[in-house]
Amino acid sequence: MLKFSRLQTIAILVICFLGSALAIPSLVGPHNMPSWLPMRHFNLGLDLQGGSYLLLEVDAEAVKRERLENAVDEVRGLLRTADLRVAGVGVEGSGLVVRLADPGDAARVTDALRPLTQASLPGEIADFTIVPEAGRLRLDFGQQALTNRVSKAVDQSLEIVRRRIDETGVNEPIVARQGASRVLVQLPGVTDPGRIKRLLGQTAKMTFHLVGDATVAPGSSAPPGFEWLQNSDRGAGGGQVLVRKRVEVDGATLTDAQPSADPQSGRWVVSFSFDSIGARRFADITKANVGRPFAIVLDGRVISAPVINEPILGGRGQISGNFTAQTATELAVLLRAGALPAPLTVVEERSIGPELGADSIKAGVISCIVGVVLVFAYMWLTYGFFGLIANAALVFNLFLTLSCLAMLEATLTLPGIAGVVLTLGMSVDANILINERIREELRKGKTALSALETGYIKARGTIMDSNLTTLIKMVLLYVVGTGSVKGFAVTTSLGIITSMFTATVVARLLTAIWYKRTRSKELPVFGPIKLKTAGMKINFMNGRHVGLAVSVILSTASVVMFFKPGLNYGIDFAGGIVMEVRTAEATDFPKMRQVMEGVNVGPVALQAFGTDRDVILRMERQEGAESNQQAAIKAVTAALEQNFPGSEVRRVEAVGASVSAELFSDGMLALGLAAFFMLLYITFRFEWQFGVGAVVTMMLDVTKTIGFYAVTGLQFNLTAVAAMLTIMGFSINDKVVVYDRVRENLRLYRKMPLRELIDRSINETMTRTINTNIAVFLSIVPLALYGGEALREFAWALLFGILLATSSSIFIAAPILLYLGENRLRKTMDAEDPPGNEGGEGEAAKA
Repeated sequence: MLKFSRLQTIAILVICFLGSALAIPSLVGPHNMPSWLPMRHFNLGLDLQGGSYLLLEVDAEAVKRERLENAVDEVRGLLRTADLRVAGVGVEGSGLVVRLADPGDAARVTDALRPLTQASLPGEIADFTIVPEAGRLRLDFGQQALTNRVSKAVDQSLEIVRRRIDETGVNEPIVARQGASRVLVQLPGVTDPGRIKRLLGQTAKMTFHLVGDATVAPGSSAPPGFEWLQNSDRGAGGGQVLVRKRVEVDGATLTDAQPSADPQSGRWVVSFSFDSIGARRFADITKANVGRPFAIVLDGRVISAPVINEPILGGRGQISGNFTAQTATELAVLLRAGALPAPLTVVEERSIGPELGADSIKAGVISCIVGVVLVFAYMWLTYGFFGLIANAALVFNLFLTLSCLAMLEATLTLPGIAGVVLTLGMSVDANILINERIREELRKGKTALSALETGYIKARGTIMDSNLTTLIKMVLLYVVGTGSVKGFAVTTSLGIITSMFTATVVARLLTAIWYKRTRSKELPVFGPIKLKTAGMKINFMNGRHVGLAVSVILSTASVVMFFKPGLNYGIDFAGGIVMEVRTAEATDFPKMRQVMEGVNVGPVALQAFGTDRDVILRMERQEGAESNQQAAIKAVTAALEQNFPGSEVRRVEAVGASVSAELFSDGMLALGLAAFFMLLYITFRFEWQFGVGAVVTMMLDVTKTIGFYAVTGLQFNLTAVAAMLTIMGFSINDKVVVYDRVRENLRLYRKMPLRELIDRSINETMTRTINTNIAVFLSIVPLALYGGEALREFAWALLFGILLATSSSIFIAAPILLYLGENRLRKTMDAEDPPGNEGGEGEAAKA
């Protein structure tokens, strides 16, 4: 194990060097690197650099409504072509109804409408199916057809959204599809997404219509073929305008639109131009209707209705109205980018101000530095020179993790920093396992070289098992997680992978180099602090009944508290709005409560935190449409600006009902899948008794963690799910170490009672358990102290989970293994390794 060829040594050193070099651009900043040097780097998430995250959903009802309205015209056209008369055509429910004038025409009408039941492209599903009914035909618009329409609308919306955002000058925006009906938009540096939401919230479908008879009184029934539309041009008096339903010119033929000031009136207008088809159609209409008003309709509202004074033959025109410079610019942007196929609604929003992002970076860096210093100091105090080698491996682990993030051009979020800090603590476990194994071999009287070789060999399998179990959980968290939770999963997974390399390869290489140079007969594996745990003979199984009883009582109480009083669900799961505000002076809470009561957004909970100027506002999910969430944010922001001048909205999070329900189901799915795959893995690597013991104990740990959230009132959100999955990983990790020693001792001590053997295994791994817990504890404490609101709750849950996982390994997992494994495990081990091989037992007995 300590022999490395020259080629292997060079390869390992090159990997470490490249890992360090590739991490430098991300650490010093790409702008500080030479421009000619092509270097990848990881990006900072919105919670670190500031920006906005918007999740938009295509309005499926609007897609269905538009398709049905268009189908009415198609039906009438097909019937005219076939020279068939019917009593009427209209929309009813999720389809169309054609009322027959003569029931005997049913077959002919069905044949005429056959094109509507045929797919436009091979392999596609037709939009309608014809169902004969008494005296009429029903054309059903199927759910699959609607799903296909929505999917196409999302595809079309992606490019239009991209174009609209590009027009605003936002740097490096991210626009991507998410799921079947949603569009994800990330806007780095955009701290007030109000303008972007206005741009994305309009379909910008512009059409030109002739105006109806001015003698028809507003509010009366519209004549056939006409409809009343709201007039948004306040300069023309507002009210309603009667317009012909028929579209004379479609805005889809526009080629350009620019804001400008009218040289005669000085008012802002939008100048536009058509392509050749649109210009020809526009010229024909204006030529035939000189002297008549011509309505310009945008998203169902008349924005201008000028009178056609003369034919417009050049394909250019002007939209005048009650515009400001900003609204004229925004309308021009919308017209240039094109109309959305369907309205987009903001169902989730998260905005972080740049100042808060800088504070988050500072908190994350401080947490990392303090955590690293504490862990490094403890490793040196515990393992002396070999602790320093472990620290060197941890440094390379950190650089390799960061370089992997850079190569993937991943996004580092605040939970991602928490993952880096947590990885440092957990990767120490591999070095502790190795050093403790070396110590054991030395206590058995082996030589320095033999102790090193045996220590690395015996620790390798345990390290692999414990890390793979955690890696499985992080993969599941990435698959079902979203947003920053994915960032946590990515950084933790990369840290685990690189730690297996640095602990078992890099640390071993450094140890081999030291040993070849010194040929020391004594190994400096003991530090100034020496725990008196070696040779312990505590009979832990004597307390197994009490341990199991207490565990069952606590888990039962936790389940009861889950229902009553229940968990404090965060907006991820409950929906609602959270706004973090910093006022110009010390916050006047009585005044703010009074102001919020008048906003009409339901109960607003105020929470002080940080400085006396910081306050968090929490609002329940607004009833009704998803757009009501945005209306509430706008109302609260306006009230703050009016009553608390100089106040700054540093963070906004809004989650609608549909998103919160999906996030909750995904979180619960992650927990369930994690338990299932852990059972499979432990059963595969050990025996089914080990798998059942580990998973049952892990689920009991989960119930107690839920009880912890219920008692403390900490928010239960996606970050809490990440904390629970991490606790599950640590719990399994701890049990794998104990179980691995039990499996080893089963082969060494074939005649020892299982109860005594389990006690012996726990005692032998006690030093590792204590040292690992202290190291992980030291890496997490800085998060609890400096990590900010979200990470502070995450850290406290992990600290609870560390204590819980350690105690459950001793007093729950071990007794379950005792009950399930007596006699059965002996038979399995004898089948794998016949009793004739007793050499290991004799050697252990001598030790």
